[in-house]
This record gives sequence, C-alpha cells and structure tokens, in this order.
Amino acid sequence: MTTLDRTSSSMNGSSGLVAAMKRFADEAAVLFQALLSPNTVIAEVEEARALQLDALRIEAKDPARAAVLRWHASRIGIR
Repeated sequence: MTTLDRTSSSMNGSSGLVAAMKRFADEAAVLFQALLSPNTVIAEVEEARALQLDALRIEAKDPARAAVLRWHASRIGIR
C-alpha cells in the first residue's frame, strides 16, 4: 500500500467518524427536544394510533386506503 493509499483510507475513516458523530449529535438533539416537550410526543402518538385504528376499521372494505393511512401514521414522528 502506498503512502497516498494509506492517507486516503485514513481520510475516509475519519470522514465516516465525523458523519457518525454528526448523526449521534442530531439524534441527541431530537431526544432532548422530545424530553422538553412531552405533550408534543404524546399528541403525535395519539394521532398515529388514531390513523392505525381507522386503517384497521376499513381494511376489509378498502385495503388501499388502509395502507395509505398506515403510511401516514408511520411518518408522523418524522416531520
């Protein structure tokens, strides 16, 4: 392995570490925000649960609409 190869592999490793640390910091910030505003988290869970129940109720009549409701429920906490 040449010196140039070692340098580039070292840089790739450190950029991966930087990306992992940024991801960790982002996750910690989201967790901290959730801990500061539990009512928001509770409201999101209640909204997702209501969509899941609606999907369950209409599954037999309209499976496509039920799938859409489940998809929306799965995206609530991501916004």
